[in-house]
Amino acid sequence: MTRYHQYLLLTFFLAAAGQSAKAQTKATPYYPTHAEVLQNYKAADALDSALKKIPLVTGIRPYWQGGGNEFWYGKKIASNQTAYVLVDPEKGTKKTIFESSQLSNEVSKATGKPVKDGGFRIEDMFFSADKKQATFKTGGTWLMCDLGTLQCIKTTDTVHQSYDNEKPLQERHYRWEGVSADSVSPDKQWAAFVKGGNIIVKSLKNSTEIKLTTDGNLDKPYGELTWSPDSKHIVGYRIDPKKTKEVYYLLSSVPGTTRAVLKSHEYDQPGDEFTSYQQYIFNITDKSAIKTDAEKIDFFGAPRLHWRDGDSRYFTYEKADRGHQRFRVIEVDVTTGKTRNIIDEKTNTFIYEQRIFTYYASKTHEIVWITEKDGWRHIYLVDELSGKEKLVTKGDWVVRDIDSVDVKKRQIWFKGSGKNAGEDPYFMHYCRIGFDGKNLVDLTPEKGNHSLSFSPDRKYYIDTYSEVNVAPRIVIKNTADLKTVMELEHADLSALLATGLKLPEVFVAKARDGKTDIWGVVYRPANMDPNKSYPVIENIYAGPQDSFVPKSFSAVNEMQSIAQLGFIVVQMDGMGTANRSKAFHDVCWHNLADAGFADRILWMQALAAKYPQVDISRIGVYGTSAGGQNSAGALLFHPEFYKAAVSACGCHDNRIDKQWWNEQWMGYPVGPHYEQQSNITNAGKLQGDLMLIVGEADNNVPPESTFRFADALIKNNKMFDLLVVPGMGHSDGGPYGRKKKRDFFVKHLLNAEPPARNTDELAHN
Repeated sequence: MTRYHQYLLLTFFLAAAGQSAKAQTKATPYYPTHAEVLQNYKAADALDSALKKIPLVTGIRPYWQGGGNEFWYGKKIASNQTAYVLVDPEKGTKKTIFESSQLSNEVSKATGKPVKDGGFRIEDMFFSADKKQATFKTGGTWLMCDLGTLQCIKTTDTVHQSYDNEKPLQERHYRWEGVSADSVSPDKQWAAFVKGGNIIVKSLKNSTEIKLTTDGNLDKPYGELTWSPDSKHIVGYRIDPKKTKEVYYLLSSVPGTTRAVLKSHEYDQPGDEFTSYQQYIFNITDKSAIKTDAEKIDFFGAPRLHWRDGDSRYFTYEKADRGHQRFRVIEVDVTTGKTRNIIDEKTNTFIYEQRIFTYYASKTHEIVWITEKDGWRHIYLVDELSGKEKLVTKGDWVVRDIDSVDVKKRQIWFKGSGKNAGEDPYFMHYCRIGFDGKNLVDLTPEKGNHSLSFSPDRKYYIDTYSEVNVAPRIVIKNTADLKTVMELEHADLSALLATGLKLPEVFVAKARDGKTDIWGVVYRPANMDPNKSYPVIENIYAGPQDSFVPKSFSAVNEMQSIAQLGFIVVQMDGMGTANRSKAFHDVCWHNLADAGFADRILWMQALAAKYPQVDISRIGVYGTSAGGQNSAGALLFHPEFYKAAVSACGCHDNRIDKQWWNEQWMGYPVGPHYEQQSNITNAGKLQGDLMLIVGEADNNVPPESTFRFADALIKNNKMFDLLVVPGMGHSDGGPYGRKKKRDFFVKHLLNAEPPARNTDELAHN
């Protein structure tokens, strides 16, 4: 019996148990009349409109003042106005300096442009030393405002020092960015360049030229040159270029034309050949060349080099092999061309290359490295000279990202999740730890999903935290002792709840292994009748690059809006997605069609077993991009459970989609499993009701992916709906597509007629 059959058998027994439990409680299936449908649509629109008008502060962007620790931020207040607040953590003070409505007339007079009540946005602002004047920019114009009289005049920004709070503390470089070519040597004596495919070095003193290679040509040139720190060597590559193939799409409705416009762009697909790079070292003194003993680089271009501090003999570079099953940090001796692997990680599944982090502490010859090699994503400290590795963080939890590395204090500041017992394992927390793995400090011990930003000198940090059904709190803390300086904002939900809105429920059920928790959320109609049962719609995105269930509070949510039409809307992260254990993640390997369906089905069956209002005989599913692939796959591979699907801009065959994403999970070379798991290949299995949505100008997932799927469905005599949106790119269909999606589910899950929009039935009833 295959693993899949075991899952389905377990699903059958749990379904039977769930139906037995449901039989004990009567709930009448909800099938609204047409009048009720119209009422639901109006109520949903009214609720969406009301929610958008409620002034809830769920986050702030601090604008720190240059040379100090003060900052200002804007926050939404009643009547769609903005209040601007100035905070001084040193003094522990916070005050509103003005509201946008107070300056509307002044801004209009100063700029000569009409301004509706409070309808302008401040893009930047600074204050005089005595805080009696504020100078701000709006619409590209600088104004000076007297904070006593609130009178404004035009001015210029002549003394402003700003701090970019969005800029990371430490610059990051990724191996796929490409090498930065150095034309002039560090000692300013030479310039290196490529001419006719060969490397030329020219003296900047007397213009003498030295030809370092003679076998290069335009078909296979040398290039990607980097000088050694002592200016005695050049690292370069013999390049075997491969042209990136193009994909095409038509713009059918360009204004002023009578013919469609053909567009194309370069687009690597799985299995396409890459340009390769053979590494060489060139000696400027004796004009010699050494080919290093490293194999060709045939994946994502020439690498960035890291020279050993104070030593021009050795450099290192990173190499991720195509297929994502091996990652190395390779040391090169420029005098011999010999190489040594300092880090050499191999796996039978995949290394998530886009999440690899490396930081080179050059003075101490150490590398900070993140990997999942012990089964969870953790930080290692590697001795660059010996290759010895030391585990810095450990345990059944995940390091999500590195904020910064403090070499002087020998501390690593990072984000992690899953360490705090008794809470959602996806909640983000910010921590710091010593290089030695000691003195782990959680800067965010409060329960919730946290987001941090620091003052320029890191003396303070602003912590915003909430849960999907718990109001956000925003506090400023002292970094040294972690004490709260003051609370900046704490959202009041009373106006929100007065609308009748039901906050989402966090629901947890066991995965296919019977042990692992699957976390998800449930959205219910505001006017749900507890004596009736409602169809379930799943919002699906099973892309392995991340996790996707919302963890922070949001007043406006499409899932909540859809629920108002008479549905219970759910979302969960099944096995194969990221941010849990390596084993959890590995389920996706060569297996994207799995999409965590075994876990998702069990989760919804557990929900139905607990709540009689959950009708799992009527299950719909929708998704975009990878979620479009997943939603269509639900009807192909699990028609016994899913009955209706809306699939937007789906990657219906992983051979058609982008190379870097699909080879990461499906592997290289392209094997028969690509075809076997294709929605196009399996189109003849379609059961249930399907709507496909695609923008004709999609340059993320080629539109032909959807068209080929439609072609296969037609050839298999399968009925479906197809919406092609002219001129639209990678999208769920936009406002028009979202209306069609809602109408589709109302028709196929509620057996009701959606509003007759062309006669504006909603407005006339």
